[in-house]
Amino acid sequence: MKGKRFIFFCLGNAPQASGSSFSLATKISKFIILARETYGERPATFWIQLAISSSFMLVAFPASSILSRLYFTDGGKSKWIVSWVAVAGWPLTALFLTPAYVLGKVSPSPVSLKLLLWYILLGFLSAADNLMYAWAYAYLPASTASLLAASSLAFSALFGFLVVKNKLNLSSINAIVLITAGAAIIALDSDSDRYPGISNSQYVLGFLLDILGSALHGLLFALSELVFVKLLGRRSFHVVLEQQVMVSFCAFVFTTIGMVINKDFQTMKTEAKNFTRGGRSYCMVLVWSAITFQLGVLGGTAVLFLASTVLAGVLNAVRVPITSIAAVIFLNDHMGGFKILSVLLTVWGFGSYIVGHASFDKTS
Repeated sequence: MKGKRFIFFCLGNAPQASGSSFSLATKISKFIILARETYGERPATFWIQLAISSSFMLVAFPASSILSRLYFTDGGKSKWIVSWVAVAGWPLTALFLTPAYVLGKVSPSPVSLKLLLWYILLGFLSAADNLMYAWAYAYLPASTASLLAASSLAFSALFGFLVVKNKLNLSSINAIVLITAGAAIIALDSDSDRYPGISNSQYVLGFLLDILGSALHGLLFALSELVFVKLLGRRSFHVVLEQQVMVSFCAFVFTTIGMVINKDFQTMKTEAKNFTRGGRSYCMVLVWSAITFQLGVLGGTAVLFLASTVLAGVLNAVRVPITSIAAVIFLNDHMGGFKILSVLLTVWGFGSYIVGHASFDKTS
C-alpha cells in the first residue's frame, strides 16, 4: 500500500492537499521517507525496468526526431517513407519477447476478437499519428516541431481524464495554458523560424498537423492504458511487449499499403542516389530512425505498464527541450528570443503539472 502511495505521489495520482500547504522542506522530507519505504517494498527489477524505459523515451525519441529532420534537410521528400520507417522496426520489439518465451517459460497471451480489434484501431491511429508528424518535420525545424509536440502533455491529461478517469486538477489546467501560450509564441515568430523554400501555407500546414498529431498521441496513450486496465490487466511485462508488437505491426501494415499506393518503395532508390551525404548515409538515417523510434515507443509503452499515463505524458513532454537543444547543436536550428521564451513557458508548464500533481496529502 505504501508503494502504491509513492507511485501515485510521483506520477500525479495522489490526492491534493487540503488547507494550507506544507513547507518545501516538509514535502521533501516526506518524499524521501516514502521513497525509502517504497524502495524496500519494490523489487530492484521494477526500478531497473522503469529507469530503462524512461531513458528510452528521453534519448531515443529526440534522436529519432533529429534523424527525421536530417532526412528532409539532405534531400528526402517522402512523408510516407518517414512514417513507414517509424514502424518498420517492429521486429526489434518482437526480439525482446524471445527470451521471455524461452527462458521465462511463458506462452503468448490469447488474443480475443475484441482485443484484436483494439490492436487494429491503435495501429491505424499510430500510423496516422506518424504521418502527421512526418508532414510536420518536412516543413518545420526540429526544435519547433518538438516544442509544438509538447502539447501532447495537455492532451494526455485531457484524454486520461476522459478515457481512463485520471485526475485533472488546476495544475493540469495551468500547464495546458502555459504550453498553449508557448505554441502561440512560436506561431508569432514564424517568419524567422522558417526554412528557405518553405511557403507560408506549408509552414501553417506543418504547424497544424503537429498539433493534431500531438492530440492523437495523447489519445493513443490513454487508449493504450485503457487496454491494459480493461483487457490485459497489467499482468506482466511480456504482455507490454506483445501489445507493442501487435500495434506496431498493424501500423506497419497500414503504412506499407500507403507506401505501395504512393509508389514510394521505388522512390527510395532515387532518393538514395540524390541524398546530400550519399546513399550509404541515406540507408543509415532510415535504419537508425527505425531503431530509435521503436525503442522510444517501447519505452513509452513500458512506462504505461509500470506506472500510468501521467508519467508517460510527463516524460514525453520533457523530451521536448532535449530535442530542441539537440536540434540547435546538430542541425543549427535558429533559436531566437521568441523560441527561448516558448521553451521557458513549456518547461514552466511541465513544472506546474509535476509539482501540482505531487502535492502531498497530510491525511493519507
